[in-house]
Amino acid sequence: MAKTKSKDKNKSSKKLKGKDKAKSSDKDKLKKSDELWFEETFHPEWRVRFRAEDVLHEVKTEHQHLVIFDNKTWGRCLLLDGVFQLTTSDEFIYHEMMAHIPLMSHERPKSVLVIGGGDGGVLREVLKHPSVERAVLCEIDREVIDTSLKYYPQISDGAFDDPRTEVAIGDGYHYVRDTSDTFEAIIVDSSEPIGPSAILHSPEFFEACDNALSPNGILMAQNGLPFSAPDHLARVTTTLAKRFKSVAPCLATQPCYFGGSIAMNTATNGTAPNVVPVRTLASRATRRKVKTRYWTPALHNGAFALPGYIQTTVETALKTAKKR
Repeated sequence: MAKTKSKDKNKSSKKLKGKDKAKSSDKDKLKKSDELWFEETFHPEWRVRFRAEDVLHEVKTEHQHLVIFDNKTWGRCLLLDGVFQLTTSDEFIYHEMMAHIPLMSHERPKSVLVIGGGDGGVLREVLKHPSVERAVLCEIDREVIDTSLKYYPQISDGAFDDPRTEVAIGDGYHYVRDTSDTFEAIIVDSSEPIGPSAILHSPEFFEACDNALSPNGILMAQNGLPFSAPDHLARVTTTLAKRFKSVAPCLATQPCYFGGSIAMNTATNGTAPNVVPVRTLASRATRRKVKTRYWTPALHNGAFALPGYIQTTVETALKTAKKR
């Protein structure tokens, strides 16, 4: 009898453990189902999701849907209209390349226009160049600047308080079309060609940029992911080649932009960024005391060495421009 009771007791104990495990499993499932994920919706055939540890801010502004949240791997993240714009873990890569490729290629940049870039990252890098006397940032959405200063002020790092900075709130195309000023560099820090950013990838916009550049001025524009969107790179390259003597796309490895390397397109009627010697770039970086984490003189030149499939896209686009 004692043994029988003992067995029954053990059986009862095992069943309780099984129930406990089931309850624990249910709790785990519930916990997982309660997790909040933000999904990038730009690509029609595939999606990427980030888990949000904490949603800090979400708002539908007059121009776009803006979300700021924290992620253990990526840090603080910004999502605009379903497209990841930046994370505090890797933002330095994009911002350094967008600023230093054109400015290090210019002997003495004094006036710089940044279209978009309300987070202040490109502006921060532009102001590292002591020759810059005036840096104008034109952002269509004041909410982007305000939320950036509130939730990740380390990205702008005081750039908006620099006396050389001017902020213009409005449409970037209208600003560059209507301005009577000229700039040594125009940096187009736009998002993908959807919503209010679509005009910043158009022929009329790039024509306006050409008119606003100084004779040796350089245009630098974000140009998407060539692997997943080769038509975007081809279209912009063809458009630029109709207006400028030299057009040369370059690449950067931006971890949070899924789908391959990100392209940035340069255009100028002066000295092309892809032909400036490494020694010259190194001398300028030393003289200007510009400190970077990603951009280097050697990387500057190497960024213009394109993989075969991208080079083919670019060469075809350049030939198309000549035919028209």
